[in-house]
Amino acid sequence: MDFDDDSGEFSRLHNLFTFHLGIAVTLAWLTSLYAALYAPWVRNIRPLIDPAHAGPVESTWSYLFIFPVVLTTAWLISIFGQNLFAQFRIFKNQIVEFAIAAAVAFGMFYLSIDRAVAAMLIGM
Repeated sequence: MDFDDDSGEFSRLHNLFTFHLGIAVTLAWLTSLYAALYAPWVRNIRPLIDPAHAGPVESTWSYLFIFPVVLTTAWLISIFGQNLFAQFRIFKNQIVEFAIAAAVAFGMFYLSIDRAVAAMLIGM
């Protein structure tokens, strides 16, 4: 496999990843914004969701919107940093790199949706 084949494969995988990450970002924002209509706006939302929680204060704003903001940042970095990512490699196999990135993005997407649903359930 020469450099042209390698860059073509990277472009294909990168475009596929960026597209799906964009869908995840959109769904995370829509779900969080929808949950914001029902969530109680309090300084510390954690005790409402888990009464046994005695950890740090987390407001409704940070509870609902931290993961969509991080996903949006990752999506924008992915879009505008394509050339940098094409040169920077951790593993020899690009599919492994994109699979790890997809797993991390899916985990953050799942946490975003989970938090939004938890906030909706206490608000209803």
